[in-house]
Amino acid sequence: MSAQHIVEVSPQASQSTVALAVAARQTGGRLVCILPQSESLVESKQVIEDSGLTDIVEFKVGDPYKLLPECENVDFSVVDCKSESYTGLLKLLDMNPAKSVVVANNLLGEKSGLGGEWRSLQDKSAVRSAKHPIGKGMEVTMIGQERKVRGASRRRSRSKSAWVTKVDEVSGEEHLFRIPQSI
Repeated sequence: MSAQHIVEVSPQASQSTVALAVAARQTGGRLVCILPQSESLVESKQVIEDSGLTDIVEFKVGDPYKLLPECENVDFSVVDCKSESYTGLLKLLDMNPAKSVVVANNLLGEKSGLGGEWRSLQDKSAVRSAKHPIGKGMEVTMIGQERKVRGASRRRSRSKSAWVTKVDEVSGEEHLFRIPQSI
């Protein structure tokens, strides 16, 4: 989707931070990583430095409820919802209404994500959510205009790609791949 402005809210830099930074490098974008506590900043910067991605990532340390509103027109966002209070951050995101994605991670137990509801964008854009499409505790919400098909104003066109999930039997990690379909 060629995301230019990527935002992650997480307790510390992780493999997902590195993956988001690599994606930002490929699209010519930037990653803003919001860390709630300064104790994890040194370790997080080291992870990014070891990966050679220092020029792509900007760290902001502090209360995510105060820092997240500074991030406007975000194309792709990942929010780690381990802390009960973090699920409220999802509604603070200022997402690109034309085309963007919100990933809520660690939605375990009774925690809920956006569930396709985003009041500020409902009149402007289509909002679609899928809970647990990849594994337990994850919700992916896609925001953007529905495509019009000839003769129909609300039908969605067929996807030109398929998503495949593979689980690494040794580490237990889940990997998601997008595979283009032939036309």
